Amino acid sequence: MKRTLAFGGIAAGLLASAALAAPANADTPKDVASTTLASTNFAAQQIATFWFGENAANLISATPYPAETKVITSKVQAKVPTTSASTKAGLVGSSGDQKASTGKLKNVNLPRTVGKVFFIGADGKPHWCSATSVQNQYKNLVATAGHCVYDTVANKGTLDKWVFIPGYYEGKAPWGIYVGKTAYTHYDFSVYEDGDRDYAFVTVYNGVEVTSNKPTSGKDFAYQSDLFDTKQAAYAHLAQVKKEKGTVFSKLWVREVEAKGHFGFVPAKVSEVKAANPGKDLTDPNVELKFGWKAEAPKEISEWEFKKGADAYTLLYKKEVEEGKWGNKYKVTKYYKRTFTKADRKVGAGKKYQVVGAKLTITLKDVGTLGGNVGGQGLAYNQKFGAQPVFIFGYPSGSHPDGNFAFTGKTLKWAYGKPGAYADSSRKAEALQGVKTSFTGEGALGSSWLLKYSNTKRLGYLNGVTIGVADTDGNNRYDLSVSPYFDGETYEVYKSAASQWSGKIV
Repeated sequence: MKRTLAFGGIAAGLLASAALAAPANADTPKDVASTTLASTNFAAQQIATFWFGENAANLISATPYPAETKVITSKVQAKVPTTSASTKAGLVGSSGDQKASTGKLKNVNLPRTVGKVFFIGADGKPHWCSATSVQNQYKNLVATAGHCVYDTVANKGTLDKWVFIPGYYEGKAPWGIYVGKTAYTHYDFSVYEDGDRDYAFVTVYNGVEVTSNKPTSGKDFAYQSDLFDTKQAAYAHLAQVKKEKGTVFSKLWVREVEAKGHFGFVPAKVSEVKAANPGKDLTDPNVELKFGWKAEAPKEISEWEFKKGADAYTLLYKKEVEEGKWGNKYKVTKYYKRTFTKADRKVGAGKKYQVVGAKLTITLKDVGTLGGNVGGQGLAYNQKFGAQPVFIFGYPSGSHPDGNFAFTGKTLKWAYGKPGAYADSSRKAEALQGVKTSFTGEGALGSSWLLKYSNTKRLGYLNGVTIGVADTDGNNRYDLSVSPYFDGETYEVYKSAASQWSGKIV
C-alpha cells in the first residue's frame, strides 16, 4: 500500500527513519532505501567473532524472532493482480538457469540456498529468521522478510550483528557464515512499515569459517572494568558494553569486590602541597612535585571569581602577561586557579562492583562467495497471480495458539500450494498472497516462496517471502502463510542490491 505524507503523528516516524531512507548512491531509485550493516572489514570480523565465539554459544542460544500472527482476512478486498500485472512480467535466472517442472513432487530435494539469518533483536537478545540466497552478478545476495532486517519494534534502524548461515543446524555452518554489509528495502517499508513491502535484500561479504576457536585466559585477554560504588552503576556500564557493535567480549557479568584499599589519588590541601614540596613555585605550569603529589593544569578564571576566594583545596593567583600583535605590546592581569592531588593507599576501601568477562581469540578463513558455495535462486515478479503453485521453504518453530508444537525450527521444512489473495488492514497491507500451510510463524518469517522449483537442480524463482501466519478459521491452529506480492517495485529493490559488490573480510 503506498501512502502520502500526512502531518501530525507520522512526523515522528519519519524523523526516526530518516537515517535508513537514504539511497546507497545517486543511481538508487527513490523508492529504495538502504542502510549499512557492517561498513568495514574489522566490523565484519567482530560480528563473525561474536557468533562463532565460545563454540557458537550465541548461535545455539538464539531463539526465533517473534512472529506476526495477527488474523488475516480475505473479507477485505485485496488488490493483488488477478491477471498479468500492468507492468511486464519478468524472471531473473537462478544460478542454474533451469527450465523447471511445475508438477507436484512426492520427494522434495531441499535447496542448499536456504538457511537462517541471525541478529540481535530489539530486546538485546540473539534471534533468527529464515532466508535464502538469491542469484546476482556478485553472488552475494540474501532475501528475507523486511522486519528480519529492520527493527520495527524499537524503531532503531537495522537489527544488530546481522549474519546469514545457509544450511545451519545446531551451531554448524556447513558453508560458512556470511556477514551482512548493506540492507535494501522499499522506502514504504523502512519509513511507513507498509506490509505490502515487507521484504529485504541484503548484500553479504564473502563467507568465513573458523580455523581456531577457543576462549583465552590471562590478564592480557580478560576484561575488567573500573570499580563502581553501586550495582546500578556497574549494570549501566554492562549494558553500554553490550551495545557496542564491535564487541568481542563474552560472558560479561557484574561481580562484587571487597576492596581492601589500593593505591590511588585524592584531593590535597594547598597547605599540604606546600609543606611537602618546599621551595616549589606552585604557579609554574610545568612545576614538578615529589612522587605521590600531582598538580593539575592551571585554569584561567575571571577577576570576579578570583576576588570571591577559594577553599583550602584550591590555589588562586594572578600574573602579569604581555599581549599584543603587530608590534603593539601591553601587559594585562590574568587570574588562575589550580588544584592538587596526593597518593592514598586507602582509596576504594569497602564493597565495590566491577564488570568482568572473557575475550576470545578466533582465527577466520575466507571460503568464497555465497552464490559460489550454495548457488542462488532466481527472481520472479509481476507474474500472473495464483496461476502457478509455489514451494515454501523455511524453519517453522513455536506453537499453534492451542499450544501444540508441530515444528522445532531445527530442520528445514517445506509446504506447497497455489497462492490466493489476502489483505491485512492492521499491517496496512492490501496486496498479500497467501498459501494454506500449517507452518507456525516463529522461525518461518523470511521463508522463501519458489516458483517453478526444480527438484533436480534445487533451484527456482523467488516470488515471495513469509511475513506472517494466521488462523483464518478460528480453530486455534495456524493455517495460512502470507507474503507480499512481488511486482516491478520489488524488482527495483532487488536490482539496487544486486548491483553492489561486497568483497572479503579476511
